[in-house]
Amino acid sequence: QVQLVESGGGLVLAGGSLRLSCAASEDTITYYTMGWFRQAPGKEREFVAVITWSGSNTDCADSVKSRFTISRDNGKNMVYLQMNSLKPEDTAVYYCAAVRSLSDSWYPRDSREYHYWGQGTQVTVSS
Repeated sequence: QVQLVESGGGLVLAGGSLRLSCAASEDTITYYTMGWFRQAPGKEREFVAVITWSGSNTDCADSVKSRFTISRDNGKNMVYLQMNSLKPEDTAVYYCAAVRSLSDSWYPRDSREYHYWGQGTQVTVSS
């Protein structure tokens, strides 16, 4: 059972930056593909970014491409989401998710593919 804990959310002005962190309780997250999702009030949860177990492949939603970067440090059991040039529409609860996989050619955008979820961290961007 993998337990995920997000941190780093908060209130920021439009144009600002935040770095979200996801700490995993498992001895190693090396064997997991990791994703970030978000859910705004009244909206469905949506894909933000994903990174394969080795870090060699990533994918980001078009709405955040060039502004957000996902990365991981398997030695520290950590996954990060660097968010730059934040916009009010980025306001949401951000969730970290994991699915066990050693494939570098599979990096799903569908939340139903992920088996483990964190509790979320709130990001609020004011204009």
